[in-house]
Amino acid sequence: MHYTKLALAVMAGAILAACGGSSGSPQAGAQINKVQFASQVTFGDSLSDVGSYNVGTVKALGGGKFTINGDNTATNAALTGKNWTELMAAQFGLAAPCAAQTGLDGDATKGFSVPVTNNASCFGYAQGGARVTNPVGAGHKLTGSALGALTVPVVTQVQNHLTKSGGKFKGDEVVFVMAGGNDVLVNLATLQAGATAAGTAAGKTAFGTSLATQLAAGATNPATAAQAIGLAIATESAKPGSTNESIVTAAVTAAAMAGNTAAASPAVYGPIVAKAQADATAAGAKAGADYATAQAPAMIAALTTAGAELVALVKNQIVAKGASYVVVNNLPDVATTPSGLHQSAETRALIDKMVQAFNAQLSSGLASETKVLVVDVYSVSHDQATNPGPYGLTNVSETACDLTSAKNPLASALGCTAASLRAGDVSHYSFADDVHPTPFNNLLLARYVSRAMVIKGWI
Repeated sequence: MHYTKLALAVMAGAILAACGGSSGSPQAGAQINKVQFASQVTFGDSLSDVGSYNVGTVKALGGGKFTINGDNTATNAALTGKNWTELMAAQFGLAAPCAAQTGLDGDATKGFSVPVTNNASCFGYAQGGARVTNPVGAGHKLTGSALGALTVPVVTQVQNHLTKSGGKFKGDEVVFVMAGGNDVLVNLATLQAGATAAGTAAGKTAFGTSLATQLAAGATNPATAAQAIGLAIATESAKPGSTNESIVTAAVTAAAMAGNTAAASPAVYGPIVAKAQADATAAGAKAGADYATAQAPAMIAALTTAGAELVALVKNQIVAKGASYVVVNNLPDVATTPSGLHQSAETRALIDKMVQAFNAQLSSGLASETKVLVVDVYSVSHDQATNPGPYGLTNVSETACDLTSAKNPLASALGCTAASLRAGDVSHYSFADDVHPTPFNNLLLARYVSRAMVIKGWI
C-alpha cells in the first residue's frame, strides 16, 4: 500500500490523537491498547536517554536530556522538553521513564565528576554516547572529553536489566532499542583524525621540499644548496616550538650561505614561501582525501559488524530471554543532520553508506523475528530532510540551540534550555543541536513509531 507524504504525516498525527495525543504530549491513560504493556524498557543512546547525566553542572544548567530541555509548553506547545520514549510511555499510560543509572566520570573542577547511582526501579538504560558493544563512546573520558559520559554500551545495558530482573524479561513489557549512531560518529571521528594527521604530515613535507627546491634554484650549485637547505629545514622543524616563520628563516639563511644571496630579500623569498604554502595545502588535501578513501571500506565494515552485533543481542539476549514486544528503530539519515551537512560531499556519501550498512543488518537479521518490529526511521528522517513541509518542520538544516551561548557552556543539546535558543521561533526546527532532535521532532518520531506499532497490531 502506498501513501503520499502528506497522507503519512496526517495518518501519524491521527494515530497519536486517537491514542490520546495531540500537538503536545500524549495523555497518560487516554488510550485503550490492543496490548496492555505493564512496563517500558529502553536500551540505546542519547536519542532515548531520559537523564543519565542530569547531575552536577549539567543539572545546574537545567539540562540533562539531549533536546531542548525544560517544560516550556506555556510559551510554546511544542517545547515539551520530552524525548520520544517519554511520549510513548505517556501514550501507554505508564509512569514517566527514569534513568536506570546516573552519574559522570569527568573533570571534577567543572562539576563533571558525580558518583554513579543505579536506580533499581528505573528501566531507562539508554545513555548519551553509548555504542552497541564498545564501552568507549562519544563523550567518554578516554576520548579526552571533560564531560566523562558513562557510555555504558547496549550489550551491558541489556545485561544490567537481566541482572535486575532475574535473568529474563517478563513478556508483558514493551522494549525499545535504538542504537548505532555513536558507532557512526566515533568511527567517523577516528577517520577524520587519521586523515588530518596524514594531511598535516604530507603538507609539512611538501612545504619543506618546495621551499628548499625554490631557494636552491638561485644558488651557484643547486644540488648542493638543496641538500644544505633541506638539512636546515629538517633541523629547525625538529625543534620544540618551531614555526613556519622560524623554518623559513633557517631555510633562507642556509640558501644565502649556499650562494643565493638574493634569497635574503623579502621580495625574493616572499613569493617562494607563498608557493611553498600552496604546494603544502594541495599535498595535505590530497593525502587526507587518499587516507579517507583507503579507510572507507573499514568504516563501512565496522558498521556492518555493529549492526550484526545488535541483531545478535536482540535475538539472543532480549527475545530469547522472554521479551515479546521489541521495537527496534534503525538509524536515521545521519548525513542530513546539521553535522552531516557540514561535511564534504565525499564524507556525507561515506556516512550514508555506513548507516545503510548498519540498517541492512537489522533488516535482514530481524526479518523473521515475529516478536520484533523494525521501524524504518531512516526513510522518514530522509523524507523530513528533503520535504519538511508536510511534517510541520520549519528548518531542517540549522540548530535550534545557540551552541555558542554562554548559557550553554556544554555547546550541545545536553545543556540546551529555552535560555540558550536562537532568536525567533525555533519550536518546529528539526534539530536541537548538530545531531539531536528538538522536542517537536521527538514527537514526530513517537508518532511514526506509534503508526508502525498500530500496523503491527500492538497498539
